[in-house]
Amino acid sequence: MAPHWDVVVVGSGAAGLMTCLELPPQLRVLLLSKSSSPPSASRWAQGGIAAVTGADDSFASHIADTLKAGAGLCDPAAVEVLVREAPACVGRLVQLGMDFDRSPQGLSTTLEAAHSHRRVLHAQDRTGGALVDALEREVRRRPGLEQRKGIPALQLWVENGQCLGLQVLEGHRLRWLRTGAVVLASGGGGHLFAHTTNPAQASGDGVAMAWSAGALVRDLEFVQFHPTALMLPDAPHFLISEAVRGEGARLFDDAGRSPVARLEGGDLAPRDQVSRALARCMAEQGVTHLWLDLRPVGRERLERQFPTILRRCRELGLAPGDAPIPVAPAAHYWMGGIGTDLEAATSLRGLYAVGEVASTGVHGANRLASNSLMECLVFARRLRHLQPQTLPTAPLSAPCEAPALSAAEARSGPDEATLIAAIADLRRLCWQVAGVERRGVDLIGALRRVRSERSGHERSPLLRRAHDLPHDQELTLTPEQSRRLLLLQDLRQRLVLAELLMEAAAFRVESRGGHHRTDAPSPQPFWRRHTVQRRGRSPLTTPVGQG
Repeated sequence: MAPHWDVVVVGSGAAGLMTCLELPPQLRVLLLSKSSSPPSASRWAQGGIAAVTGADDSFASHIADTLKAGAGLCDPAAVEVLVREAPACVGRLVQLGMDFDRSPQGLSTTLEAAHSHRRVLHAQDRTGGALVDALEREVRRRPGLEQRKGIPALQLWVENGQCLGLQVLEGHRLRWLRTGAVVLASGGGGHLFAHTTNPAQASGDGVAMAWSAGALVRDLEFVQFHPTALMLPDAPHFLISEAVRGEGARLFDDAGRSPVARLEGGDLAPRDQVSRALARCMAEQGVTHLWLDLRPVGRERLERQFPTILRRCRELGLAPGDAPIPVAPAAHYWMGGIGTDLEAATSLRGLYAVGEVASTGVHGANRLASNSLMECLVFARRLRHLQPQTLPTAPLSAPCEAPALSAAEARSGPDEATLIAAIADLRRLCWQVAGVERRGVDLIGALRRVRSERSGHERSPLLRRAHDLPHDQELTLTPEQSRRLLLLQDLRQRLVLAELLMEAAAFRVESRGGHHRTDAPSPQPFWRRHTVQRRGRSPLTTPVGQG
């Protein structure tokens, strides 16, 4: 790779790809993916893209629905930007060849929870995959762009409050890249939880990197738990799109009773309410799942609109056209993230964030269904006027080779099996204390444990060598050392994110949106503020519309 770039984009899901397309065309752009094979969370997205496209819909209605779902914490200016710029983004996607479902009247729309109109556009039930396919085709044609897969970013290079680049592991070489700007588009952190609809790489490393570098992070207590993830032993928690309930599918327990009958909106009530209703029903009945009946949708419509769901269910031995399927809540989307302004800029000069890794203010305490893919597109477009900092005109000298690891450094620290087990233990802990329902005493106890574990973990010699590597040096590792460093780093970033989550959830002594405290079950007017966290400081709050 070249010694420096105008912009480095971290993450190749919808947010990263759209960022690459929208950045000024004269810039040299490097697109990095930490994995070379598993799909991004964007590609997994079955749900749609929300935009006002029908004559019976309006910007005012989409704004009102978003604000209502966000439970008082949406920033109105950010919501206004999302809603008003969404139709132009739909037009851009159509221009790029996005294969939306159509009807004789034009683009086909469907209804999802908490929307007051049918405004959600789909490409059957693989909207995310169709979106990523369309963006990838166009990204390959962008001049001045290089895409590299299987190159994880470990930490940001920050001096005097300015981001100057980042550290990467390229093959078995640990090195620094100098760049005019870094755009984090690395997705959310749903895989911090034992039960999640997210892929393994959704571990929140972008948030952890930004916080470690001194950036402001916001509202990390707000996690959306999708109520209907497929729940089979030893199988991934495959998401069963809310759109099937929009088309008539219904939830019930073993006795045939609806667990959501008391909710306004029933099966299409806001996700946090449905998830809590299901979790409580499961706890009361001592069961691990409830049932979703897709038969009311009709076999022909199921085959036409939800082929991915049907195929996946059939692969697992289920027949959703003939019998109900087992479902339960799972972590799905993180409303909080790195705090940004309306131009996707973070609190550190030269560092930007787009997509689920960012907290733009759009989602508030609870994301409105199908606003997230559109948020990626709208806020990536805000970078079309980005002016990165000027890089040195003289070529940077080649980095010198750092001294090899000593035998003691190479041997010390936990082995790979121990690190993998520690990650699994942390995921179980996060689900137990910071899942669908939370309690202050549990959060505080777990927070002490996670802080202690992170403090000890960060003393690992291999992790310290990587962290302290001078910017003018690169370190060559053996294949075994590279694998262990990545596991050490993965656990470290997860411990950081778990600590931030638990700290924020313990700090907010109320229930609002995706954050529900059984010991403080009601929202409180004086908590209608953002939670803000910065390294080395206690959490504080800022007014909605600021910070």
